Amino acid sequence: MRTYHAGVGLHHFAPDVEPAEVSDHLRRFGYAIVDDVADQALLDRLESEAMGFIEASAAGRDAYDGHFTRRTGALVARCPASRRLVMHPLAVGVAGHFLGHASAVQLHLTQIISVEPGETAQKLHRDEMAFDFFDFGADYHVQCNTMWALTDFTADNGATWILPGTSGLDDEAARGVSGAQAEMGRGSVLFYDGKVLHGAGANRSAGANRSAGANRGNEASRSAGVRRGVNITYAVGWVRQEENQYLACPPEIARTLDDDLLRMMGYTQGAFALGYVGDQTDPLAALRGGTAKAKTIGAIAEHNQQAQQFASDIDDAYGEPEGC
Repeated sequence: MRTYHAGVGLHHFAPDVEPAEVSDHLRRFGYAIVDDVADQALLDRLESEAMGFIEASAAGRDAYDGHFTRRTGALVARCPASRRLVMHPLAVGVAGHFLGHASAVQLHLTQIISVEPGETAQKLHRDEMAFDFFDFGADYHVQCNTMWALTDFTADNGATWILPGTSGLDDEAARGVSGAQAEMGRGSVLFYDGKVLHGAGANRSAGANRSAGANRGNEASRSAGVRRGVNITYAVGWVRQEENQYLACPPEIARTLDDDLLRMMGYTQGAFALGYVGDQTDPLAALRGGTAKAKTIGAIAEHNQQAQQFASDIDDAYGEPEGC
């Protein structure tokens, strides 16, 4: 078994860890690494399915995206093998536990991030900034991220920097926190929340002396030393998804997918009165050509105490009169 534990300073879990244990660590420290989770043959298939799309992806347009970094999305439609990672029991279990305060959990984005030799370190950031820099508060987590190692993640090739424990700190207080790189072997997965400071490391591996724009047409030379990860993120059901799943995966493909995956992609109610179609039709039913109605507030209030109270008040005020 490959390991990069020595000197790294970040905690790693064995692949048979329980989702709740990963979620608890994630809540305390903002990250968790689980080693050797994904099947290597599955990763081989995913890489084969994705490579043509990766090679056609443009490099980043600014220093934040990375001038030597390619981001390749729409994985559910393009790469059937990715669907197993999206619905991997560990990932779904951790996301469901970590985001259990919400009425629903949805797929937020799918993206292969290829950090090529010569890339500089990414600016440290918190992923929640995608929501127009809205302050959700330290106690409310809106997303649960995964980064699956499609190649080994090493200090030299740009393994993700994590500043543990910064999820509950403001930027000024976080400046005093030491970071560490999430070194891990192919098939391992890094979980991190939307508040923890993190960023891709610099890729100093072979070919790192290239200048911006050099060798852009030489795919073979770029492949050596690339740090490639599969970024699959989950979010609470009531926020807008970073990647528009309904366009990234066209309806003609979506109709071929199983219901559980479609619900994860957003073909369900994100909360009461969110996501129905037309005359309050359930979105999955609408995709399938059906007419089943969306759930009422009483049926969807399991995880929300305010919704439960609202439904209870309705029952108390409008229930059947006594004696009937």
